[in-house]
Amino acid sequence: MGYSSLSTGVIARIMHGEDVSKPVLQILAIKKINSNADSERYRILISDGKYFNSYAMLASQLNEMQHKGQLEEFTIVQLDKYVTSMVGKDGAGKRVLIISELTVLNPGADVKAKIGEPVTYENASKQDLAAKPAPPPVAAAKKEPAHNNNNNNNITMNSSMNAGMTHPISSLSPYQNKWVIKARVTSKTAIRTWSNARGEGKLFSMDLMDESGEIRATAFKEQCDKFYDLIQVDSVYFFSKCQLKPANKQYSQLDNAYEMTFTGETIVQLCEDADDGAIPDIKYNLVPISEVSGMENKAAVDTIGICKEVGELQSFVSRTTNKEFKKRDLTLVDMSNSAINLTLWGDDAVNFDGHVQPVILVKGTRINEFNGGKSLSLGGGSIMKINPDIPEAHKLRGWFDNGGGDNIANMVSARTGGGNFSTDWMTFKDARERNLGSGDKPDYFQCKAVVHIVKQENAFYRACPQTDCNKKVVDEGNDQYRCERCNALYPNFKYRLLVNMSIGDWTSNRWVTCFNEIGEQLLGHTSQEVGEALENDAAKAEQIFSSLNFTSHIFKLRCKNESYGDTTRNKLTVQSAAPINHKEYNKYLLKELKELTGIGSSN
Repeated sequence: MGYSSLSTGVIARIMHGEDVSKPVLQILAIKKINSNADSERYRILISDGKYFNSYAMLASQLNEMQHKGQLEEFTIVQLDKYVTSMVGKDGAGKRVLIISELTVLNPGADVKAKIGEPVTYENASKQDLAAKPAPPPVAAAKKEPAHNNNNNNNITMNSSMNAGMTHPISSLSPYQNKWVIKARVTSKTAIRTWSNARGEGKLFSMDLMDESGEIRATAFKEQCDKFYDLIQVDSVYFFSKCQLKPANKQYSQLDNAYEMTFTGETIVQLCEDADDGAIPDIKYNLVPISEVSGMENKAAVDTIGICKEVGELQSFVSRTTNKEFKKRDLTLVDMSNSAINLTLWGDDAVNFDGHVQPVILVKGTRINEFNGGKSLSLGGGSIMKINPDIPEAHKLRGWFDNGGGDNIANMVSARTGGGNFSTDWMTFKDARERNLGSGDKPDYFQCKAVVHIVKQENAFYRACPQTDCNKKVVDEGNDQYRCERCNALYPNFKYRLLVNMSIGDWTSNRWVTCFNEIGEQLLGHTSQEVGEALENDAAKAEQIFSSLNFTSHIFKLRCKNESYGDTTRNKLTVQSAAPINHKEYNKYLLKELKELTGIGSSN
C-alpha cells in the first residue's frame, strides 16, 4: 500500500525559523509529560525521513486524537498549523515546535515502519553551516521578516538587554510601545477554557514582579499553547511586545492600574544571568490564622500553618458547565491556637499527602465566608509550598512537635448550623447519641478501634486506566472496556479499592468504608495487587485481608446521613487510619479521667 511522501529535510528549516507550509512528517514516538495544567500534554518524536526533532509538543486540543489512538507510532501527518518558540537567551537556546492543527494522512498501522534513517537536526545543521559558511546569513536576513518569528523584535530586545535598558514594571503604561521588562514569575494559573456564543478559547495568567512592583499578564489561545509550558514559577524572564490595558480587579488583586496581554508579537526569553540580585525573591506577608476571621470576604491572604487534618478527595460536576471538579479540604493550625479550613483543587487535591502533617505555606489564597465562618481556597494564581525552608516554618514545626495544636481554641471556619469539622475524640456510642451526620454538612470525629471483619466481596472495581479518571468502566465483552466519562474504549483497566469493614471500640461497633488510598495503606498492598489476588488467587487474597483482622488503629471518620430510596442510613467513611500514638492517646485518656473524677485540671 502506498503512503504519502515525507517533506525530506524540512525539520531543520522549520527549527531555524523558516515558515514551511503544511509539511508532511512521521511520528516516531509520543509520550505524556508532567504538567501543571488541568489537562495532560504530550511530547512527540517527529521525523521528515532525514532529520528528527525530539522537542515537539501537541497543543492540548489535539489530546483527543491521541486518546482515540490516531497518533500511534509510524503515523504520517500533515502539520496544518504550528508555531516555534525559542527557549534561552540571545537565540542561543532550543527552539520548541508546538503543533496546534494536523491531519492524519496514513495511520501507523498501515505504515508499520520508520521511513529513512533520520538523525538529529541539530548535528546536521552544524555540518550544513560548516559546508556553506557564507550564504546562510544573507539568506536569513532576507527571509526572516516574512516568517513572523519575531527576530526583528529579538534584535530590539537583545540590544536593550545588552545595554541594561530594561524598564521597571511601575513605569509601564498603554502609551509606551517599545519596552523590555525583566521580571520574576511569582505565580501561574492552570489553563482555563471557555465556550460561549462568541466561540471557544483558552487562557492562563501569571503574576510578574521586579524591584518596582507587580503586574498580571494573560495569554490567550495560540499564545496560551505557545508559552504555557515554557514559563515556570520562580524563574526570571525578559518580556516585551505585550499589550497593556486597565486591570480587571475582579481577577487580579495586584497593586497595579494596568495588566498585560500577550499578542502574536510577544517575546519571552529566559534570563540566564547569574546576577539576579536586582529581582527580589517572592515575599510573603504572613498573617496569623486568628486574624483571618477579621478580614474581608474574597480578600487575598498569605498564611502558614501545620496541616493537622486531611479530608477525603471529593468529586462533583458543575451544574452550569457539566464539568467535573476535584477538591480536598485541609485543616491548618498555627501558634495563635487557631484553625482554618483550606480547600485544594484539581491536581493539588489529588496529589496531596498530608498524613505526615507537613507545614503548609500559601500565598494569595482567597478568603471565603459562609454561615459566619471563614475558610481559604487555593485558586488560580495562588501559591502553595510544602515544608518551606524559612524560619517561620521551622519555628512552627518545633511548636507542633512539642504539643502545640493539642488545644486549639479558635476554629475560624466554624459554621453556624453547619457541620463540625473538628476531630474530637468520641466513642461510637457518643457519636450516635449526638446524632452526628444529621445536619446539612458532614461531621468528623476520631476514635481508637479494632478491625473485626474485612469484606472481600465487592472490595474493588475496574476503573478507567487514565491517571486523571477513576470512573468505573463497562466490560464490552471483547477485551475492550468503555469509560463513559472519557467516551473512549481501552484494552485495559486499573483496579480501585472500595473496602467495607466492621470496626469496634469498647462501646459499640460500626461498618465503615475505605477508599483506594486508605485501603492500600491498611492492606499493605497496591490496588493492582489486591484486585489481581481477588480475581486470580483466592489463597493470597485471604492472606491479605485476614492480616488486617484484630489490628488497632486511630481512625478519623466522616459521618453523614445518606438516603437510599426511602431509607436513611448513617454512613461512616475512613478519612485516615494511623498507628496508635500512645503518647497522644494517653493524653486523651488522662483528660477524660480528670473530667470524670473532677481531680486536677482538665487543661
